[in-house]
Amino acid sequence: MPPKPVTAAVLVIGDEILSGRTKDKNVGFIADFLTERGIDLCEVRVVPDVIDEIVAALNALRHRYSYVFTTGGIGPTHDDVTAEAVGAAFGLPVVENPQAIELLLQRIKPEDLNAARRRMAHMPVGAALIENSVSKAPGFKIGNVIVMAGVPMIMQAMLAAVAPSLETGARTLAKSITVGNIPEGTYAADLAAIAAQNPELAIGSYPSVVNGQFANEIVVRGKDADSIAAAVAAIERVIADLRATGKDKFTFR
Repeated sequence: MPPKPVTAAVLVIGDEILSGRTKDKNVGFIADFLTERGIDLCEVRVVPDVIDEIVAALNALRHRYSYVFTTGGIGPTHDDVTAEAVGAAFGLPVVENPQAIELLLQRIKPEDLNAARRRMAHMPVGAALIENSVSKAPGFKIGNVIVMAGVPMIMQAMLAAVAPSLETGARTLAKSITVGNIPEGTYAADLAAIAAQNPELAIGSYPSVVNGQFANEIVVRGKDADSIAAAVAAIERVIADLRATGKDKFTFR
């Protein structure tokens, strides 16, 4: 019996992401990080800095996946409400964490540790701190929820700090097949048939435009190398047949 997969979701929190003012740079990094550890990223959501919206998304995700990674909303300003929302989702009070205060004091003078900055030490009762080697203000983990900063450099430091504690699974393998400018519509039926014969694999076709021409690529993903190899061989036969019959000459999809 194959091992139970380890799954994850990412919850991106912030009005600035939804408005387009800030371009997210964290999801791709987290996806690569998880893939390397055999953790399947299954869903990404983006929500505003609204406690009820964060709570609803968090409760939907944390009961569905092994882990939920949140980014954003743990700074010192009024719109940083992630800690309060996580506490509400778990039904736990949010308090000032003494260990977090000690960490803040390693970077901030006591006389400068005002009420706003002390907000960065607020977290649900029972939360475990996540080290922040960049600016000291920690993230935290409660249950299967890992709460991190939105600033990419700090988020990456927190992700590295939490890595040793994560359960890992079988790594997803991937094989790419360069199709060139053969239209997707030409091989779509054959690709669908191969996908139906291999339900344990994820098979996708990804078009792009290079120098004014379509440059399609097919990617096969899965946990078993032999299954991937067999599917890739079948796809390559389809592409070879299309090229042999001259159906690779079209530029329209």
